[in-house]
Formats: sequence, C-alpha cells, structure tokens
Amino acid sequence: MKRSTSIFPVILLLLATLAAVMPARAGQDEINLLQAYIGQWRGDSKLVGGDEPEPFRCRLSVAKGNLGRINYTGRCSLVDTTLSISGTIAYVEEQRRYEAVMSSNAGFTGAAIGLIRGNTISFDLRKSQRDRSGSDVRIGARILLIEDTITVDFEVEFNNSGEILTASVPFARS
Repeated sequence: MKRSTSIFPVILLLLATLAAVMPARAGQDEINLLQAYIGQWRGDSKLVGGDEPEPFRCRLSVAKGNLGRINYTGRCSLVDTTLSISGTIAYVEEQRRYEAVMSSNAGFTGAAIGLIRGNTISFDLRKSQRDRSGSDVRIGARILLIEDTITVDFEVEFNNSGEILTASVPFARS
C-alpha cells in the first residue's frame, strides 16, 4: 500500500501541470494558424453588377502583429479608382474565438467574429451608411481563410437604386 500512496501525489501533480498547460497551447495553435497566412498575396477578379464587368486586381500584405495578431493591408484597382483596406485578425483566448476588424478609404469600417466551419474561418463585415452624395448604401466584405488560401468577397448595394456591385477575389501567394 505504501507504494501506491506515494505515487498518488505525483499523478495529481502531473495532471495539474497538464491542465495548466493545455489552455495556453490551444490558443497558441490558433495563433499559429493565423501566422501561416503571413506573406504577400495577389488576386484577380471582375467587379460585376454595373454596365459591364470591370477587371478588379488586388494585392494583400499580411504581417505579424502584436500579441499574436496578424495585420493586413491591401489595394484593389478598378478602371478609374483604387480601394485600400487594412485591418487586424486575432484569436481572443478569453472569448475562444477569432475576431477581425477592417477599414477602407471608402469610409467603411467593420468588425466581425470568425465563424468556423470545417477548415474555413469566415468573417462577415457589413455596414449600412451614406455615400458621398448622401444616399444610403450597404457595404460588405467577407474574408474567408481556407487552408492555405484567402478569398475576399466585396459587395456594395445602393439602396436608392437597388444596384448591387460585387467581386469575389481569390488570393494566391505571390
């Protein structure tokens, strides 16, 4: 009996040590997943919904941020304009979820909680606001992290006319 009694405290100590380490490791796995996207990305698509589809080319740079976050900046070129976006994606351990924020030179800012489905993390950033002429407009962007790819879906709906412009841009490492 002495032998099993002396092993019991050792087993308890080992279990307590594992329990203390596991939550930190779980958060580190999610941070490592985000950091796998660090690098330079390019994507080509078409903006549809206007008179004719227009070429829509984008560059995206993903860099390591503070506290396990990744920061991204991007530029998309249309025929006569440039859309710039920037933001941050993080895994928030206390909430056990991914969160993203985005802003653009078009006056759009949004925040979203990442939804996980299989091997995809999806962030749906949507906002209603007024455009420069004072008309109501709904602007949205959805960021999809799928294995080693990034897709960004853009959508603008002009509420007064009902016109909707969309582009889905699949990015590949450059």
